[in-house]
Amino acid sequence: MKQINQHVIVVGGGASGMMAAITARKHGAKVTLLERNPRVGKKILATGNGRCNYTNIKTDVCCYQGNNPQFAQEALTLFDAAKTIEFFEKLGIAHKIEDLGKVFPRSDQASSVLDVLLYELQSLSVEILCDAYVVEIRKKKGSFIVKLKEGKTLYGDRVILTSGGKAMPSSGSDGNGYQLVQELGHTLTPIFPGLVQLKLSGNFFKQIEGVKFVGTAEVIQQEKGTAKDRGDILFGNYGVSGPPILQISRKAGEMLQKNQEAQLKLSIIDDLSKAHLTKLLTKRFRNSGAKTISFSLVGLINKRLIPVILKESGIKDLNVPAATISLHEAEKIAGLLTDWRFMITGTKGWPHAQVTAGGINTQEIDPESMESKIVPGLFFAGEIIDIDGMCGGFNLQWAWSSGFVAGRQAAIQ
Repeated sequence: MKQINQHVIVVGGGASGMMAAITARKHGAKVTLLERNPRVGKKILATGNGRCNYTNIKTDVCCYQGNNPQFAQEALTLFDAAKTIEFFEKLGIAHKIEDLGKVFPRSDQASSVLDVLLYELQSLSVEILCDAYVVEIRKKKGSFIVKLKEGKTLYGDRVILTSGGKAMPSSGSDGNGYQLVQELGHTLTPIFPGLVQLKLSGNFFKQIEGVKFVGTAEVIQQEKGTAKDRGDILFGNYGVSGPPILQISRKAGEMLQKNQEAQLKLSIIDDLSKAHLTKLLTKRFRNSGAKTISFSLVGLINKRLIPVILKESGIKDLNVPAATISLHEAEKIAGLLTDWRFMITGTKGWPHAQVTAGGINTQEIDPESMESKIVPGLFFAGEIIDIDGMCGGFNLQWAWSSGFVAGRQAAIQ
């Protein structure tokens, strides 16, 4: 390892911070890693439901969002999913690829990923300071002064800010990094919860809380679909959650930030058209004999959904004979099952969000180095930047990619 004697201070011991620290040290710099928590990598332990979906073989810039998603292209190319897999294989993480290209450690333990990263940091003699809450970063005469809440002051040649966003505050993400960068002259795009559940209008959600179905969810703006996904959707007492909801929540949050009206379209039955389903229902009702309209739907949709669907379609008496249901009423039921509309009133808050949407304006960062265009020697990586990915390992891949670029450049520039 060539020693350049550059002192790089990395602020934030999450995924991007650890990658930046390891990379900077491998490129010869002296590295100090600052983490506000009692230990590094707390958020990694929660990823992938504790299994750590640490990358995705289908990673592409189209899997990312922000005011300028193309900003991520350079870093994702320099350190792609294949290099991530190779990097972790060398550290001891045997990988396996699951559905939709998701990559997990064969151990199925997020702690394995954290363990090997921590071992590497220690092997490289990276100085790790935990319980180190940064309250100020200043640059004076070419050097950086980093002040900690406890009163300690550190001096470095380069600073890499990887303090994350505001999602999952229990992991230590309180948005402190945003204040630090603003004091250094940077601007932020609006920040809001991403990969998060949606709150919907309606007074019946307590009745159907816990009901799950496989269907399609779509965000609608002025009668046009803007984001769409399919999979397991779950009703909560506030609205909906599930992987498809998390995937489309970014668009909904963006619209709400702009005070735009956002609708959610749910297709509980998404493999049949309204017309086809109407015919099926009409035949089903006609052949139901003495069954009530409520009981006649048993076996077609979740039983707990039946009273809500019928009432929402205008049928007040749930015990009328199914054979008496008119074509118009069957059409209304079919309409709800294939295209049920809700007003999106908000999203769940930061404790429920998996990622922060928005962040440092990418126009102020060099995409080839992750260096600030405003403060030379200051670098960024990870969630603090206005780049966020979809579910499926894409956000951790962004952390590794941007952390690698920032760490390398901070060490050699």
